Amino acid sequence: MEGPFNRKLGSPDSRPSGPTRRTAVGLILGAPLLGACSGGGQISNPFGPSAPEGPPGPQQQPLAVGTGQVKVGLILPLSAAGNAGVAAQSMKNAAEMALAEFQNPNIQLLIKDDGGSPQGAQQVTQEALGEGVEIVLGPLFAASVPATAQLTRARNVPVIAFSTDSSVAGRGVYLLSFLPESDVNRIVDYSAGIGKRSFAALLPDNAYGNVVEAAFKQAVGRKGRLVAFEKYTADRAGAARTVAQSLGSADALFIADDGESVVAAADALTAAGANLRNIQLLGTGLWDNPRVYASGTLQGGLYAAPDPSGFRAFSGRYRAKYGTDPVRTATLAYDAVALVAALSKQQGGQRFAPETLTNPSGFAGIDGLFRFRSDGTNERGLAVMKVASGGSAPVAGSPKSFGA
Repeated sequence: MEGPFNRKLGSPDSRPSGPTRRTAVGLILGAPLLGACSGGGQISNPFGPSAPEGPPGPQQQPLAVGTGQVKVGLILPLSAAGNAGVAAQSMKNAAEMALAEFQNPNIQLLIKDDGGSPQGAQQVTQEALGEGVEIVLGPLFAASVPATAQLTRARNVPVIAFSTDSSVAGRGVYLLSFLPESDVNRIVDYSAGIGKRSFAALLPDNAYGNVVEAAFKQAVGRKGRLVAFEKYTADRAGAARTVAQSLGSADALFIADDGESVVAAADALTAAGANLRNIQLLGTGLWDNPRVYASGTLQGGLYAAPDPSGFRAFSGRYRAKYGTDPVRTATLAYDAVALVAALSKQQGGQRFAPETLTNPSGFAGIDGLFRFRSDGTNERGLAVMKVASGGSAPVAGSPKSFGA
């Protein structure tokens, strides 16, 4: 039986108006169907610089958008220096776009500028709570999330933050971001499904590599065996030689790093005598990079990432509205606002309860299916992409539902 809890946005009485309605967030409850800053369509390394460089600009004044009864806080580093401030402005635009595209949302968005600092996040969170917000979206930086959470937990107000550092997730703090763990699980599961059982890995010796290492070893432990594993620093040659010597007993090689570094790692393996054409190369969403596509060595490699069609459609609407391209993380702000608008419309007093936010059927957003776990991390339904000259092509689409 279909009711308000399992109806997807896009049904006649709950769709955004105009030609964009097919790309709005879909909400499916109780039914089987359902941080980092970068420009353009690429997902940047989430463990790159985590704070803006340089002094912030003047703090932007708070802004209230919408007239609904449900107050929602949106905390972004709008006055932060450099790329951080650019990304925050793009995410603010996307949030306002979500409100405009959702028909009659019963929410009022209270937009606050934290300047990119924990102190700023604490200050504007206090302001938002004083104004009666029922949920907080943001902050963007990992260091600012605990500052916000310290105040929201005391009021039993949930947070949907945009940080990619899963260590800041927890009770009442959910991360709507691109977490490396989802990439790893998807690509290992897919590889096992096409018969790959023996895995080798070459990873960077940094924070990103540490997170990926833990997820990769767990995933391979479930699906196969690990025959070689090395981490590298600036000098990749030694680690590459060790892995190259073991590739004869592996049928898949996992290299997780950003585009330029992945190419350098592959070149180091080739220099060490590895024939990478005889093994299936695997990667994460950071492979979505022109340098990877241009590398002859990496042709045919597979990586997990959101289906790019959603971001392309979103980008077209964003450009039409704002005259510029969105940053890659702008979809997170769009999906967060569309999600709270949908929950406000369909869930009544339980709209932001833990059992609502962590519904195992999940939600469908711009970047595909996602769901929050009880520990505050998320799981995404990702596509599997194949590296080709000049771009990539999907070899496995995003799942239409989550497994049990």
